[in-house]
Amino acid sequence: MILSALRNGMRGILATSIVYPFAEYFEGRDIRSKTKWVRDEFDRSPAERLSRAASRLAEMVVFAGEMVPYYQDLFAERRFDPTKIRKDPRYIEDLPYMTKDIIREQGVRLLRKDYASIRLHGAKTGGSTGPSAMIYYDQEAVDWSSAVTQASRQYVGSPHWRSELHFASKFPEVFPWRDRWREHVKCFAMNRDNIFFATFSNEELEAIWRRIKRIRPHLAHAHPSTAYRLAEHVQATRGRDRAFEVFESSGELLEPRQRERIERVLQCRVINRYGLAEAGVIAYQLQPASTDMRFYEFYAWPEVRPTEDSGFPEIHGSRNGELVITPLFNRMMPLLRYRTGDNVVIAEGVEGLVISQMVGRIHDVITIAGTPLPTHYIQDVLDRVGGIREFQIEMREGIPVFRLVLEAEVDENVVRDRIYSWWSDKVKVEFISLAELKLVGVRQKFRHLLPESASRS
Repeated sequence: MILSALRNGMRGILATSIVYPFAEYFEGRDIRSKTKWVRDEFDRSPAERLSRAASRLAEMVVFAGEMVPYYQDLFAERRFDPTKIRKDPRYIEDLPYMTKDIIREQGVRLLRKDYASIRLHGAKTGGSTGPSAMIYYDQEAVDWSSAVTQASRQYVGSPHWRSELHFASKFPEVFPWRDRWREHVKCFAMNRDNIFFATFSNEELEAIWRRIKRIRPHLAHAHPSTAYRLAEHVQATRGRDRAFEVFESSGELLEPRQRERIERVLQCRVINRYGLAEAGVIAYQLQPASTDMRFYEFYAWPEVRPTEDSGFPEIHGSRNGELVITPLFNRMMPLLRYRTGDNVVIAEGVEGLVISQMVGRIHDVITIAGTPLPTHYIQDVLDRVGGIREFQIEMREGIPVFRLVLEAEVDENVVRDRIYSWWSDKVKVEFISLAELKLVGVRQKFRHLLPESASRS
């Protein structure tokens, strides 16, 4: 324990004072000044933050109308005057919602006209609300996203000099040495360790826990389903144990039962956050004593689209429905009034807007050949296979059937052979169209794993 603390502390000092500033300069990035700006924004009054955010919203809408072909045509068609937003941000409601379908359909017409001369960063959306889409950022927007995450962690007592552990999917390939070297430098600069895993088997969970005990990070970042499975294993083998101070949950809906067990068994603070590929982190649990997540209206302008069934009872002073956002810092691909597909309760807190409840994206666990696998691992594997536009897994008589939607001109045989090289005859593969993807539940949500009952419906 003492050696781990010394290692993490010394690396944290070197990372903060030398390696990170050098890496930032070498990569041509500017994150530290933006992190300070975000921290200053946290401390402003809610009214001041909202007023400043409204100004940025107006700037983004005007920019989209001038520089983005899709919005140029849309504004002309609707005779929409973007300068009206400067007088009242509610004028944005004169525009239609943005959806994943529109993003996929419009493609580069949603990018600023001079995108070819600017370095692009791509992020693939999740599949909880329909087929995935690619979201593109410029370097400035990527740096803002990093700054928001760093400022949030600083606020809850996890600054850069404190060590971080990140869970990631393990692949059978050996990556080129340049990629591995780059990742080592990045981890040093971030004072971060990675744990790569592929299954939720007892053997792998035990190996993961032993490694965490050796590393003893301050903060562990993972899907809540991963931490929950780890807590189940620790409870079964040790009762309770402790290896890190803070668990930062992201990527899935954090359920109350998961929070309770993770806190009790792993003896850590659980911090929840909400982010998406379309914007980055837009809400964070800044007060550990409250499960509410502060919504970052300075970073993404919020709206709530009323729905017939939001999944929540009406609460006085709150807005219930589907969260709609307009990211305020990504001028590479402006998304005005984007429907997230996640139902929320947004309320006015003492320090500003908060998300008090949410029905969001839940990753499933699937068993292949007796080994439990999280579907986010399956998704990572299929991304490595390449050419797969979307996937869904049906359980048919206990056998997982991979239903795959391929990109145009992708060889089905190549995809099938690569999947069988991982799981051989323990799975089946079939190729379908987007229209054949199935939605489940009363709100017809997309899920990667279909239970037997849904498969028969």
